[in-house]
Amino acid sequence: MRVLFHGAAGEVTGSLHEVEVAGQRVLLDCGMIQGSFEAERRNSEAFPFEPVGMDALVLSHAHIDHIGRVPLLVHRGFRGPIYAQEATADLMPVMLLDAASLAESDAERANRNRRHGEPKAVPLYTKHDVHAAMKLVRPLPYGRREQILPGVEICFREAGHILGSTCVELWGDDRKLVFSGDLGPKGSPILRDPAVITEADLVLMESTYGDRNHRERLATVEEIGEIFERAWDDRGNVLIPAFAVGRSQELLYWFAKFWDQWGLSRWKIFLDSPMAAKVVEVYGRHEDLFDAEAQKVWRSKPHPFRMPNLRIVESADDSMAINRMDGGAIIIAGSGMANGGRIVHHLKQNLGKRQAHVLFVGYQAEGTLGRRLVDGAKWVRIHGKDYRVGAQVHTVGGLSAHTDQKGLLGWYGQFAAKPPLVLVHGEDRAREALAGEVWERFGVDVTLARPGMHADV
Repeated sequence: MRVLFHGAAGEVTGSLHEVEVAGQRVLLDCGMIQGSFEAERRNSEAFPFEPVGMDALVLSHAHIDHIGRVPLLVHRGFRGPIYAQEATADLMPVMLLDAASLAESDAERANRNRRHGEPKAVPLYTKHDVHAAMKLVRPLPYGRREQILPGVEICFREAGHILGSTCVELWGDDRKLVFSGDLGPKGSPILRDPAVITEADLVLMESTYGDRNHRERLATVEEIGEIFERAWDDRGNVLIPAFAVGRSQELLYWFAKFWDQWGLSRWKIFLDSPMAAKVVEVYGRHEDLFDAEAQKVWRSKPHPFRMPNLRIVESADDSMAINRMDGGAIIIAGSGMANGGRIVHHLKQNLGKRQAHVLFVGYQAEGTLGRRLVDGAKWVRIHGKDYRVGAQVHTVGGLSAHTDQKGLLGWYGQFAAKPPLVLVHGEDRAREALAGEVWERFGVDVTLARPGMHADV
């Protein structure tokens, strides 16, 4: 068995790993590269392999940095089966059709503004490509060991990151590979904890927060309540960039749970995302995957997705109408790194207001608008225009959907024989810190994956 590393090998996004096993070629994930404009341009480059030569694709979960290039892979010739956990398969068309719509809109805008002699812009892929990809998807439940190719078996195990997220167990050539996917923290609301896996011959593990530990989740929740109280006193709006899958639903969960304590009845709450609205429907179809506490909250009042002052905004006109509000609004909108989507327009309207508050609740990749704001920029450029940052910017790391250094060490520590470990899905600073901790605690010499590297087992 040989693993070749093509993406998310020295960076967080663009998950793409190839496994040569039992005479077959299996891809683990096919994600979008996210971040700066220069980074995202790499999405249109040729794959470092012939798509037609791949025999199967296995997806860990539905975030766009893990599935975002699947339609492009199909467009370029891949015709094998695509295996995904059932809830992931349900989320995929929501995520990918949105990505295709954005790509088509970007190409249309570029062509309207292109100069004479410049080549015509084409979208990375289209909605037609998404529909073609979805025809290849084969949903699987958690816990079922399945032969996907001659001599190759997989099993999806709970990863606790978002709905349907998985750790992938893969067997072949008398060897076992475990790919962590993205791991969520223990005790994360709504989702069950990551599964305990004890045997592997090689482990690929994410390392997004390999250099730090999060605050306790309840301490973070208390901080959010304090920010809301301060924003109410300031008579400003609260803007929360949040991904449509995972973070938005968790925020609404906490809103419902602390409805009275945070005085949320006095606010107008907007979930400004057509995609998040569709995701809410998917969550409703998979309540059997929720943990016991979440099922209890779902049965109580107010229901997280049906709070009396929650408005799920779908039309662009209704979204623009929110910008007429100078205060008293909590606005959750994508994207989570503020590098696109409706949150950008709300930021343009609110960043200059000292009474406004911007609340970041997740990882901000290098090169994104979110990262610049978190790093304390006084001016930011949006859509070619410079905006002064007068708003108060808050970062609360305890709501991350990724586990922290302690959680990563704990997850790897469950493996009985401490198999060889390769770190993926992390910037070098985070990976180096985690590798040092693994060596000190377990005596395992860790490999940091780079594009073009391979690992044999």
